Amino acid sequence: MFKKLPFILMTLTFVLVLAACGSKNDAGTEGATSNGSGSGETAAELSGNILAVGSTALQPLVEQAGQKFMAVDEYKNVTVQVQGGGSGTGLTQVSDGQATIGNSDVFAEEKLEDEAKAKELVDHQVAVVAIAPVSNKDAGVEDLTKQQLIDIFSGKITNWKDVGGADQAIVIVNRPSSSGTRATFEKFALGTKVEDIQGSIQEDSSGTVKKLVSETPGAIGYLALSYLDDSLQVLKYEGVEATVENVEAGTYPVWAYQHMYTKGEPDAATKAFLDYMLSDEIQQNDVTELGYIPVSGMKVKRDAAGNLTQ
Repeated sequence: MFKKLPFILMTLTFVLVLAACGSKNDAGTEGATSNGSGSGETAAELSGNILAVGSTALQPLVEQAGQKFMAVDEYKNVTVQVQGGGSGTGLTQVSDGQATIGNSDVFAEEKLEDEAKAKELVDHQVAVVAIAPVSNKDAGVEDLTKQQLIDIFSGKITNWKDVGGADQAIVIVNRPSSSGTRATFEKFALGTKVEDIQGSIQEDSSGTVKKLVSETPGAIGYLALSYLDDSLQVLKYEGVEATVENVEAGTYPVWAYQHMYTKGEPDAATKAFLDYMLSDEIQQNDVTELGYIPVSGMKVKRDAAGNLTQ
């Protein structure tokens, strides 16, 4: 028995050493896993400041989506700021590096004079917007033809009675030349550009246009569907109502894609926001609730030249 004792002690010592080594290896593995996971999570956390500038027609959607995006825990370190100014301003600022995203109602190649600058921009189409002619409710008109609209906005018709309405002077509330909403209206409602006439009012903010038209006797303007309510008379165009169904089917022609342009491919935070804009969460809820139309719902497509295809 005593002769075997040294052997037993040596065996026990060897077992304890093995156990200790195993414990160290396990601890090291756990530490590496923990550290690796931690650094992975840190690397995956997005942060940054996104400034989206431009179209006031698109502004309500981007603002609402931006607030929801920043409320998601995964994006808590990303700040989204949204400003208006018109499509031309948005495209110019994103091209010059002053904004992260340029919101626009028109294709960049339609608005930017420098073709090379337009080609630097990457187009992200996030919705469709329809533009409707609107008037003060006392004007007494519910429907205008294309030619009547041309004559009104070019100054040939100056009284509502000449188009079947009240005996009241027409007050035009127009947009500045930088406005994508104006470009869309002129291209698809009028079919031509018109000069600003004396006595007309120019406002780039859709909210201000809505207020002016609703409160000014005899006023006429045009607004995205997202701004329409009972304070205005929404005018039919050639007998066709500006409804989602008519736009999707291609029977109502005054509409445009809502573009969010980036200069080159977006960084990680900006890409995450653009992906969020196209998510079901936004497309099936915010887009439709605010009066826009999901791109996926369109039965027709339109290119930069205005050509429609099924």
